[in-house]
Amino acid sequence: MKQEKILVIGAFGQLGTELVPALRALYGEANVIASDVREPSPLNSIQGPYVSFDVLDKKALETVVRRHHITQIYLLAAMLSATGEQFPTKAWDLNMQSLINVLEVAKDQHLNKVFWPSSIAVFGKSSPKKDCPQDGPFDPTTVYGISKIAGEHWCNYYFQKYGVDVRSIRYPGLISYTAMPGGGTTDYAVDIFHQALAKNEYTCFLHHQTALPMMYMPDAVRATLELMEAPAYLIKNRHSYNIAGVSFTPAELAEAIRTYLPDFVMNYRPDSRQSIADSWPDSIDDTAAFRDWGWEARYGISAMTREMLQHLAARYPSTGERSELLHPAVFA
Repeated sequence: MKQEKILVIGAFGQLGTELVPALRALYGEANVIASDVREPSPLNSIQGPYVSFDVLDKKALETVVRRHHITQIYLLAAMLSATGEQFPTKAWDLNMQSLINVLEVAKDQHLNKVFWPSSIAVFGKSSPKKDCPQDGPFDPTTVYGISKIAGEHWCNYYFQKYGVDVRSIRYPGLISYTAMPGGGTTDYAVDIFHQALAKNEYTCFLHHQTALPMMYMPDAVRATLELMEAPAYLIKNRHSYNIAGVSFTPAELAEAIRTYLPDFVMNYRPDSRQSIADSWPDSIDDTAAFRDWGWEARYGISAMTREMLQHLAARYPSTGERSELLHPAVFA
């Protein structure tokens, strides 16, 4: 086991739910401390070491780091795009002050590494729609995106000025069977699987031809670990790296689901989230991540859809024909 003590802040979120077990498999359960502002409950339980505190409280953060002899921090706490538009000042305060607190503590306590997630939300209407490049242009249209591009500059600043080894990824929409949707514009691509299994029908809040960059969670977790495990000399970008998974439209995802649920009905009722999606790229160029530390996605839409339905089917009792269609043998 690697000799590090890792603190994961925001462990109950979509990424944290799967990253914490992956880190514990790599570093040992006792060496990865999960944390969140909420107390554990049957709905958000995480086994193993856990501490509850507010990352906006810098003194509390310092206490946790010292008490547990932390050497690495993964800061995952954030208010996402759609929710952030409802509470813009709260989103800015959480997304920015949490990062500043972590960077300050990392500098003062001489931590080995910091991970902080950015997002495709840093791009905007002037960014190329196809194969959006690593270096922009950046003109985010949401407070979430604004906070992420500002955070990228803070990360680079703390690396250049203080030598803090901070690393970052611009995640596309993340799709997971372990966590429910968390208030993001891309979260239709999670909710659709639950509704398809529960009701055989889904009403999408985006237009049927809205292509967005997405990524299946196993790829996202692997990208995070590969970036953090890479030797420091390979990390050429201290703002944030583009990574690409698979791009698709709601209509294409619905068609992939019909491979297993032929009668699945997809409806469309675009709402305020449509304008956010329209400002983002259709696809991402991740050449820099491939060149610097060897990143390459493994999952496409077909493999992702098969695994999502396979893992979620047990949560939704099926009868008749649908029960046969969701039999494990179908996924073999």
